[in-house]
Amino acid sequence: MAGKVGFIGLGAMGGPMALNLVKAGFKLVVHDIDQTKTAPLRAKGAELAGTAEAVAAEVERTIVIVETTDQAQAVIAGERGIIKGAKPGHIVLCMATIDPFAARTLADQLAAQGIAMLDAPVSGGTGRAQSGDLSVIVGGDAAVFAKCEDLFKPMGSRSFHVGPLGSGLAMKLVNNMLVQVNTVAVAEAMVLGVKAGLDPQMIYDVVRVSTGASAAWELRVPRILSGDFEPGGTIDISYKDQELETAFAKRLGVPLLLANVTQQVYQMARAKGLNKQDGSAIVKVFEQMAGVTVKKGS
Repeated sequence: MAGKVGFIGLGAMGGPMALNLVKAGFKLVVHDIDQTKTAPLRAKGAELAGTAEAVAAEVERTIVIVETTDQAQAVIAGERGIIKGAKPGHIVLCMATIDPFAARTLADQLAAQGIAMLDAPVSGGTGRAQSGDLSVIVGGDAAVFAKCEDLFKPMGSRSFHVGPLGSGLAMKLVNNMLVQVNTVAVAEAMVLGVKAGLDPQMIYDVVRVSTGASAAWELRVPRILSGDFEPGGTIDISYKDQELETAFAKRLGVPLLLANVTQQVYQMARAKGLNKQDGSAIVKVFEQMAGVTVKKGS
């Protein structure tokens, strides 16, 4: 589909995703409640709109990537939301990680006005957002998905149409749950090994080519070793996603033992003031309890 594209939410993920669309030749109309975040896009020629309603009035497709379900509801269906400015035939791509049931309600509200919606959360963190190497996980009508594949390609190296609306979010929550549970296991393992007298670099080198290897191991341990806890995704955001996972499971009648237990570890990290640090900082909870430091060379 030709024409300008709306983009709402220019944070740690949305900002680089929007820049990759500009690099691919798309003309954007952007909005963020923090106008300082619009500056890099405006410097690249993007137009600025003061509300989500104003964005939708100028385009045929609008991407939304905000932080919470409440924010998504306000941006999409609120008083100055997309629903107020979009014309029939408009497509909303909700790329935020929100409650799947809430997403279905939003889609129904939009459909009543002749507006289509996809849930299209992404996985990969800020580094892959910058490189355009995200996974885009999409739920919704297949024909609508086909109309948006040109947008997914500059932002992600792979896109998956996984089922009807809400399925993309369900898949994202499954994936996030695995990473969060594994992150706690990684932190425990590193602290145990160091407490036992093992060299932390050696622990990393051995495990990464052995049966304990995982994506979380490769993602978290190098940060732990270097002491780099600048967020690729904050502990607060992971905790928010855990709330979505456990609430979703309750609605479906599914027990989640490890997800609930590890959520409390994330809450312990938040109580320690680690809210805005990378998920790798979970290790600090166990370091304090065990009386060791894992950082390489410490």
